[in-house]
Amino acid sequence: MKFICIVTVLFLLPFSGWSGTFLETFDDKKLDGWQELVQLREPPGSWEIVNDELHAVSPDPAMRLLTTGDETWEDYTIEFDVKPLKKHGIGAIVIAARVNGTWVVSCEIADPVELVDGRAIPGERINCSYGNFHDVIFVVLHDEPHPLLRLNKWAYLKLSVQDNIVTFWINEKQIMEPTEFLVPKGVQHEEVNFDKWPDFLTGGVGFGLANYTARFDNITVTGDSIPNSGAFSVTPRGKLTTTWGNLKLTAHH
Repeated sequence: MKFICIVTVLFLLPFSGWSGTFLETFDDKKLDGWQELVQLREPPGSWEIVNDELHAVSPDPAMRLLTTGDETWEDYTIEFDVKPLKKHGIGAIVIAARVNGTWVVSCEIADPVELVDGRAIPGERINCSYGNFHDVIFVVLHDEPHPLLRLNKWAYLKLSVQDNIVTFWINEKQIMEPTEFLVPKGVQHEEVNFDKWPDFLTGGVGFGLANYTARFDNITVTGDSIPNSGAFSVTPRGKLTTTWGNLKLTAHH
């Protein structure tokens, strides 16, 4: 597998509070408006609402995303809670933005196998990249060692896309600084024609997993181009903050 790495760090202002908000808490027991996107056209996974949370199963190394939104969504932040329950093998938990057909910008917490002195050794890493989910060539935005998400413990992931700047957080800690991406149009590559790639400036959102069973909840998308949707009275961040406060309090007892 070949990668082309392009990384430039820029300053990014926080997104405005005067934004539309999409919220999915799975309380209505439905998955209307959501579609599955499976890596390399592998078989579908399992998505089931259990106790107002989404119970997801990806039984093999193929990444499976649940996606929503459309090509009119531009600059926004997607965030959600995830609790890995079981790991079936080498796998990943992923958050995605600018989903347009099979094209995605995503960050994953994974344990890919690395070759060290001719030996295959699994390593725990964060990887952010963009490309075609039905292909194997991605442009890498960020890659660094990072522990996997702990089993049976809630984690909080957040991904921001503002124009061509991407930022990624885990549990409120910024993991990838605001990073610029540019599709390498005109670059010659033996296996891909970048001139046929989109600009990744619009598209929906997604979340998913590979070789994991996990629970997802409180999917929140905030941005000027996002239509208000969901069963909330003011803003979902209050609910998320309260949820995290309860989780932290419980963990101390």
